[in-house]
Amino acid sequence: MPIVVNLDVMLARRKMRSRELAEHVGITEQNLSLLKSGKVRGVRFDTLERICEALQCQPGDLLEWQPPEKD
Repeated sequence: MPIVVNLDVMLARRKMRSRELAEHVGITEQNLSLLKSGKVRGVRFDTLERICEALQCQPGDLLEWQPPEKD
């Protein structure tokens, strides 16, 4: 998948647990886990905004585009 989610990296940098972030953002830990693993097809801008607010980061710190590998 060309979009990589770096949420684990930001959580580690901010020394924050997933549970704490989920509570702050207002989503379940299960949904946060799906987001961290990249298994979601979309994220609402207000959810992304609350994540960035909690982690004091920019959306680009969480999401990264990587070109697909060529065979």
